[in-house]
Amino acid sequence: MRIRRLGWAGIEIEAAGARAVIDAVAAMPELARLIGPPRTELLPPTGPVDLALVTHLHEDHTDAVALAAALTPDGILLRPAPAEGTARETLDTAVAEAGLAEHRLPAMIVEPWQSVSAGPFTATAVPAVDGLGAPQVSWVVEADDRRILHCGDTLFHGHWWQIAQRSGPFDAAFLPVNGAMCTFPHLHPASPFPVDLDPAQAAAAAHLLGARIAVPIHYDTLHAPGVYEQVDDPSGAFTAACDRLGVVSRVLDPGDTLDLPAGKGDARNDRTAVN
Repeated sequence: MRIRRLGWAGIEIEAAGARAVIDAVAAMPELARLIGPPRTELLPPTGPVDLALVTHLHEDHTDAVALAAALTPDGILLRPAPAEGTARETLDTAVAEAGLAEHRLPAMIVEPWQSVSAGPFTATAVPAVDGLGAPQVSWVVEADDRRILHCGDTLFHGHWWQIAQRSGPFDAAFLPVNGAMCTFPHLHPASPFPVDLDPAQAAAAAHLLGARIAVPIHYDTLHAPGVYEQVDDPSGAFTAACDRLGVVSRVLDPGDTLDLPAGKGDARNDRTAVN
């Protein structure tokens, strides 16, 4: 299994000649009006995609245009359930939902703890909590006898032990680290707390999950003081917090790869798992 970071929360996974992506986006036009254009690269996958996963239907995690361009004719998109409520209550997911409908993407709604197999991949949705209230899942992906966890932009929650017990061990965990403070016009009064994991919380989650290696995602691309504001030096603070907990971390810039050689054995003990 080879994992390539695409930027923001996006990753690409290659195994057995097939390709999957999670939260792959190329543009965020509506968010750009509030926050400004992306500050770091948003890379496309390196080839056609057989399986696309999204953790939730915010524009910075679900890009219907990019997914429509990448998915093969037989490809499938796995997604969480739609948000429910009034137009105001579902405003955060409306753009992505409209895009998926417009492009007629072959999407399947997956509930927490449900697994779907596609080619060499088995994807399992596990619980997550969205800081703005949208339905969200994290994704466990297995292939080549390796297993990773991608956590979108979840908050800290009480399901880490259950995820570790039911779905672990994990060769790698990809965790949001920017601890974003949001002051959006439609959300007043604004919350005084971050809407996703901060570096210390992400490191603690990796420790509770027993991940062999922890990789920070969801930082630097979006930052606008007073509107959407990340913590200082998210990846550096995450690495330092992991060091304090004895968790192995690795920072991947957009385009960097992490190789997890195929092989059987316990991901906690197999020292060949991470190259």
